[in-house]
Amino acid sequence: MAKPQSRIGTERESSLHRTLKFQYAGTTARTEASLGGYVCDGISESGEIFEIQTGSFGPLKQKVRELSALGMVRIVHPIIVTNQIELYNGDGALLSRRKSPRKGTIWDLFKALLYAPELPLNPNIRIELVLVDVRERRIRDGRGSWRRRGISIVDRELTACRGSVPLYSIQDYGCFIPFSKHEEFTVKLLGDRARISPAIARKALYVLTKLGVTERIGKEGNAFRYIKKIT
Repeated sequence: MAKPQSRIGTERESSLHRTLKFQYAGTTARTEASLGGYVCDGISESGEIFEIQTGSFGPLKQKVRELSALGMVRIVHPIIVTNQIELYNGDGALLSRRKSPRKGTIWDLFKALLYAPELPLNPNIRIELVLVDVRERRIRDGRGSWRRRGISIVDRELTACRGSVPLYSIQDYGCFIPFSKHEEFTVKLLGDRARISPAIARKALYVLTKLGVTERIGKEGNAFRYIKKIT
C-alpha cells in the first residue's frame, strides 16, 4: 500500500510562502509536485526539489531526508529584515500601521536549524537564506495569542527581496565565525565580535559544532572554549 502523501508546508500557506514559491519556480518548474509520497513546493526542470520553509526545520527533516535520496533538495528560508505591521478590526478597517522594532539577520537561521542541525551534512541538501521585507496583517478578533492580547496574525506579504545567502557546503558556514582557524573563543567573545546576543551565539555554536565548523575544546572558568575548524 502506498503511503499517504504528506502536505507539510502546504496548509495555511501565507502570501509570503506562495510568492517565494512562484519566484523560485520561475516559468519551468512544477509547483505542488508529488514525489516520493510527499507534495513538494516545486521541482525544477533539472530535477532540483525546492521547499520554502518559513519556520523551524524540525517538522521538515524527515521529508527532506527522504526526498534527498531522490535528488538535490534546496531549502529556501526567508529572513524577515523589516516587518510592517498593520492592525485591522473585525470589519476590515485599518486601525494602525507601524514598523516592528525587530530586524532579522542571517543569524536567525540557527533558531530554525536548532531541531534539525545535521541537515546540512547531507550532500544532497542545500540551504539558501533569502532576506525579505514583509507586511504583516493582524486582526483584533479575540482569538489570537494572549501575548498579543487576542490579536491574530492572518497573513504575511512579501514587499521586497534584499538578496540571498547560499549555504551550499559546510565551508559556507564558516562565514558565521569571525575568527581565524584554530583561534580560541567563547560564547561571549562570539557574541561581542558578531554583535549578537549570548542566546543566539549559543544556538549558533550548538549547530555549528554539530556540523564540524567549530569544536568545543574545554572550559575557561564557567565558559566553554571553542575553536574554528575550517577556513
